[in-house]
Amino acid sequence: MSIFNSIAYAVMKSRHSEVERTINNPIEVQNDVFHQLIAAGKNTEWGKKHDYGNIKSWEDYNQKVPINEYDAFIPYIQRMQQGEQNLLWNSPITMFSKSSGTSGRVSKFIPVSHEALKQCHYKGGVDMLIIYCNMYSVSNIFGGYNLALGGSKQSRPSDPYYCGDVSAIIMDHLPRWAEMFRAPKREIALMNEWESKLIRMAETTSAQNIVSLAGVPSWMALLLQRCLEITGKNHIGEVWKKLEVYFHGGVDFLPYKQKFKQLIPNPDMRYVNVYNASEGYFGIQDQHGVSDMLLLLNNGVYYEFIETCELGKEQPKVTQLQDVEIGKNYALLLSTNAGLWRYLIGDTVTFTSKAPYRIQITGRTRNYINVCGEELIEDNANQAIKTACSETNCMVKEYTAAPYLSADNKPVGHEWIIEFEQEPADKELFAELLDKALKASNSDYEAKRYKNLILQKPVINFVPNGTFMKWLKDNNKLGGQHKIPRLKNTREIIDEVFKHANNEL
Repeated sequence: MSIFNSIAYAVMKSRHSEVERTINNPIEVQNDVFHQLIAAGKNTEWGKKHDYGNIKSWEDYNQKVPINEYDAFIPYIQRMQQGEQNLLWNSPITMFSKSSGTSGRVSKFIPVSHEALKQCHYKGGVDMLIIYCNMYSVSNIFGGYNLALGGSKQSRPSDPYYCGDVSAIIMDHLPRWAEMFRAPKREIALMNEWESKLIRMAETTSAQNIVSLAGVPSWMALLLQRCLEITGKNHIGEVWKKLEVYFHGGVDFLPYKQKFKQLIPNPDMRYVNVYNASEGYFGIQDQHGVSDMLLLLNNGVYYEFIETCELGKEQPKVTQLQDVEIGKNYALLLSTNAGLWRYLIGDTVTFTSKAPYRIQITGRTRNYINVCGEELIEDNANQAIKTACSETNCMVKEYTAAPYLSADNKPVGHEWIIEFEQEPADKELFAELLDKALKASNSDYEAKRYKNLILQKPVINFVPNGTFMKWLKDNNKLGGQHKIPRLKNTREIIDEVFKHANNEL
């Protein structure tokens, strides 16, 4: 395998010039993608309705095509699932990624065209390998297997379409060359029952030569723990001696970083942040020691941005790529080669660089707390959790937060539920440090907390181990792309988790 690894590694490294061409001509590349998408959509039902035949520029597009959330596409998606075509996209769509994300309780069915699968998802995976090989002068990435922890196929034999988590769709349609490097076997990787799947994956892969990992951190940590239980080893380095990299995405890695260092104590272990979702593959970390990601501009996706302060307005101002500003918080607006047009995906990002364009995910458009102008976002919360853990030598497993209400039902502060992997010796000190770190990361929060005049001190609840897992299981959200909503401006999630916590006590 060493000779094959050397050849494959050299091929990937040589292809970095393709990535560089996009980096050096970002606006030109995006303009080309824009015109290709308009041409493809022009004769669809959607395209005719919105006069795509007369769209010659972004200004035309901005005027003729509305900003859309998922509900706008539901009638088209339902008709496609019944076999109708040429509705949103000009090639047949028979695959749908089932996703609930973190912002809603109802499942979404995201269309996946063959173009999106090949030119976005698969190309993004290849771009990831190209960038990785360019980052590291020595690698054995093709000298063993990639343990890909994905979702499940959910189609019924009677359905005229394929449905599953996006990772399952990708895995079930992989090119032969990619299938050679993947573990475990497909029938195990696509199992529906999550707890049995983790055990089978751990049993089969613990004896294989795993060199890389890919998947959502919360679920990957569980799988690695199962591997240790089955093998009796002390850490993952004893199970897979040549493991070198973990490609992680789906949620912010920061709250899980300490846990992975415990599971994989190898100081040379590499962690690479990626941004892939049901709707496409959007970003890849391309530098050492930082988590921001190179925005992928040539993968069949056209990007627009809306400042989060504009959300909720009748006509929010839309910003083009060339006009974004570093440090501002933007909601991501996508047009894709699967027929999603000006789709408000629900993620928020900030730009850390414009040459090249690099982004950092800051949260979700619906995952925040803002009861009195404090505008607390997920990035603030994750940074504060990290600081409080570091200063009290503890490890948070999961958390969620929401407003808490006074007797007359008015919001007066924030309430947190926190589940620990390793508890702090002094929980009161942890709570104080968390509040202090939130003030340091968010000046609006600090101002509202001044002398408790507007926001009271946060209420921190510590719950038994397994509470969040039970909530996920009872809500049919085990595995796949499912995540814990970190922040919500309502109490729907936190009150449900409280019920599970009380049952555990």
